[in-house]
Amino acid sequence: VSARIKGARAADLRTTPIPGIFEYRRGAELAYVTEDGRFAFAGDLYQLSDKANLSDTRRRELRLALVKAVPESSMVVFSPKETRYTVSVFTDVDCGYCRTLHKQIAEYNKLGIKVRYLSFPRGGPNTESWLIAEQVWCSPDRKSSLTLAKLGQELTGKSCSPNPVAEHYALGRSIGLEGTPGIVTETGDLLPGYLPPAALLKELQADAKVASR
Repeated sequence: VSARIKGARAADLRTTPIPGIFEYRRGAELAYVTEDGRFAFAGDLYQLSDKANLSDTRRRELRLALVKAVPESSMVVFSPKETRYTVSVFTDVDCGYCRTLHKQIAEYNKLGIKVRYLSFPRGGPNTESWLIAEQVWCSPDRKSSLTLAKLGQELTGKSCSPNPVAEHYALGRSIGLEGTPGIVTETGDLLPGYLPPAALLKELQADAKVASR
């Protein structure tokens, strides 16, 4: 099949429960193609016997694998004394809801939520927010620099190379991120947008219950 789809690799394809239909993935985004490579369609694949959304399950797996491949040392991490849950948050220093989330970082930590920030400057490369994201990562105190940037204060440090901003940005695009903040849970679920501390805790508790079934 891969030979008939431009740019596709064998690793991007796998069989599905439907004979003659293959899953085709780009990052964590899915499509389905016929065995002869002539037709493709997008949408979710359900198993009618138990109404399981097989596409959603697969997207979770892919998101989780992609995020796990990023070393925590390349993130800006705010950890509680005792971690109950961990979230990976794609953030932009200029995003209003990202700033609201960060103002409550101590409250998330009090609830046992570890927040790992990845950079996602929504305007893309060669923008002011991209440069600030690089300055944050290149700072000797990334946590303080990120906090200052989200308060709208000017950073005095310079960008450096190499830095992970481009990698984080590409990762966000590959998992289908459309805006910030984008919160990825420990099960690979993607929660789009800001959630107050108590609401996020409730989501994570529900997410954990589903994962344990």
